[in-house]
Amino acid sequence: MAPTPALYHCTLTHRRAGPVRYAFRSRTYLWLVDPARPPRLPRPLRWLARFDARDHFDGTAPDIRAGLDRFLTARGEPPPDGPVLMLAHARVAGHVFNPLTVFWCHHADGTPHCVVAEVHNTYGQRHCYLLHPDDTDAARAAKEFYVSPFFPVDGHYVMRLPAPGARLALTVRLERQGRPALTATVRGSRRPATVRGLCRAVARHGWSTVAVSAGIRWHGVRLYLRGLPVQPRPWRGTRKAPRQAQEVPQ
Repeated sequence: MAPTPALYHCTLTHRRAGPVRYAFRSRTYLWLVDPARPPRLPRPLRWLARFDARDHFDGTAPDIRAGLDRFLTARGEPPPDGPVLMLAHARVAGHVFNPLTVFWCHHADGTPHCVVAEVHNTYGQRHCYLLHPDDTDAARAAKEFYVSPFFPVDGHYVMRLPAPGARLALTVRLERQGRPALTATVRGSRRPATVRGLCRAVARHGWSTVAVSAGIRWHGVRLYLRGLPVQPRPWRGTRKAPRQAQEVPQ
């Protein structure tokens, strides 16, 4: 099991199969932390990394681990009695955006318990998937959440989310009508989560959370200009949907 805290310098790729074929690649860095004991930087540097409970699950728990336990209990899953690893962006200068946060939950003996994949969209909403991966670290889940404005809420995800070690290798594939529609990957290598290591990551990747959210919007504009139709969002009647999206009608 990878020690925490750690930093991963990552390459993100997205490949869309159609009707408009499109691919892009970007670079960023992610944190691997224990959500019950996230790192606390020296006061002058705390603006570079904060981990807030309001940014995960329903946003009302006293800390991130409590939010995870509450989520699992609500779904009939006992909270893990062993270590938990969380892979995510931290808040940087007050801003955070996590397209995907992954929680690896373990039993007391270190064996896998379950995985929780928390997905955020650019509309301020989030939704969690409770996964029980097979021996190849793969799991299937029906899509229940509006993410890209160019896909309706249908199909299935195939997620391969092995716990990170020296290397990070995650793959999420959306399948619609039995065919791959979108494949996203995260590949990275672990670095020490020291003050020097974090400063190097910031110098290399800049304001990473803003860059990620701005990049998603930029590529969305390009797809729209190429003629890809926008699918209506399932929510109606409010300007802003709940922070924690619930089940979405298919």
